Amino acid sequence: MRHVVLAVAFAAAVYAQIDTISGARMRPHVKFLASDLLEGRGVGARGGDLATEYIAAQFALNGGKPAGDRGTYFQNFSLLGVTPEASTQLSATGGAAGPITFRWLDEFVGVTLSQQARVEFDADAVFVGHGITAPEYQWDDYKDLDVHGKVVVLFTGEPPSQDPKFFTGDALTYYGRWSYKYEEAARHGAIGAIIIHTTPTASYGWNVVRSSWSTEDLENKLQSGEAALAFAAWVTGEAATRITASIGKLPNELLVMADKRGFRPLPLPLRFHVRAESKIREIQTRNVIARVEGSDPQLKNEAVIFSAHWDHLGVGNPISGDAIYNGAADNATGCGMLLEMARAWASLPHKPRRSAIFIAVAAEEGGLLGSDFYGKNPVVPAGKTALALNFDMFMPNGRYSDVGVYGAERTTAYPLVEEAARRFGLTIAPDPRPAAGIYYRSDHFSFARVGIPAFSVERGQELMGQPPGAGAKYFSDFNESRYHQPSDEYREDWNFSGMEVYARFGFLIGLNASNLPSLPTWRAGDEFLAARIASGVK
Repeated sequence: MRHVVLAVAFAAAVYAQIDTISGARMRPHVKFLASDLLEGRGVGARGGDLATEYIAAQFALNGGKPAGDRGTYFQNFSLLGVTPEASTQLSATGGAAGPITFRWLDEFVGVTLSQQARVEFDADAVFVGHGITAPEYQWDDYKDLDVHGKVVVLFTGEPPSQDPKFFTGDALTYYGRWSYKYEEAARHGAIGAIIIHTTPTASYGWNVVRSSWSTEDLENKLQSGEAALAFAAWVTGEAATRITASIGKLPNELLVMADKRGFRPLPLPLRFHVRAESKIREIQTRNVIARVEGSDPQLKNEAVIFSAHWDHLGVGNPISGDAIYNGAADNATGCGMLLEMARAWASLPHKPRRSAIFIAVAAEEGGLLGSDFYGKNPVVPAGKTALALNFDMFMPNGRYSDVGVYGAERTTAYPLVEEAARRFGLTIAPDPRPAAGIYYRSDHFSFARVGIPAFSVERGQELMGQPPGAGAKYFSDFNESRYHQPSDEYREDWNFSGMEVYARFGFLIGLNASNLPSLPTWRAGDEFLAARIASGVK
């Protein structure tokens, strides 16, 4: 009976602590991190350094212990920053209509991934569909093709499917992501790759591509002998019509061909000329990591992870006279939630069995580089990490009746998610854009790749007290007019009540995961199960 009384008392204390998680305390964190003073929290920039110092100070004030290098809160690593110059040129010759010249920003963007200050080449071109090599689906867009020294032209996305055994049905796999396209083209020896942009295949407009690819690109340093494209580019759909006209096709006609099994690459009668000039600098940056130790003598060596990225795009091309890309929703909001959850966890009167790791990661906008570095250099090994919960980009516009946890169902921790949803009266929302590959776009993906069951807690679709679809419309408007724009700024009229609930929801999932008798894993057949087994978890 005494053990039952103690368990009930412990549960009551825990739930009381969860209820102290406060949107009001998140607000000043978000306001400061999104202020002009921090100049968009650029990686390797003064504003980014200020952000990491602030986050470390908050961890210290609230009882999180340093878990970085040499007794600090900082896990340091270096990157290369490659900033494309406006003098970068892309043109093509050989078509019946004569030479083609593309306008920087308006019609194309691109960057060298070979990390050279100047790259210039002429190369033949070939259309390779989606640029996918996926033997498990009997699909190879490079079959019997030698593209060494050539430019490949392709689409993002992957062949459409409703069959869960073929590219997992309507949910995008990593094969559909732009980052995979460039990686695979480099593996096949291409010198350049040009992605034809369409809003449906990319799931965002050209304005997002333009703002993201015209500023500094952050890259891990190439290792000796590592393949990399001399030029990775995007062109608008309208500009692409001049490329596809060389074989008498429209871009949409080529997309239809690329979607069908049996597609074969099409040589293009074009020779592309590229002159890419870049400013290159070495950048020192850092993840910010705090630890709250668990109470069990053995299990305290295992952990749950809570993460959010601190970086945004820094200072970039002015839009309506504003050059500071503040990143208020993306992702000062997630950082505010992370800091508040860390405070609440450190304040628990009796700590959970496993430890908790709170990580504000760098360089998410550069390609999940900070979380990738942590995944390869973990404070707690992947095989001893129970779960990773990520928090990225929330809409502070009130409470939602549902929550997004896309990919959670792929893990054996999903019952914990369902329990937390029941406690907070939340419906688990289906992925609103399965073809967009949301799962592969945020930092939890870096943890999943090393085997850790991981997913993001995300805002839902339905705002309470509003007409059906109001939440989805709000996000759609944000995505169109403020995402990756200087207009993603803090507003005093923001309502943090929804973020408060989502933080409590994620906190409870992590809390229950930290007390499980055994470590969660991936469900049978999942693409990350092999990595989990390799990490030592059966």
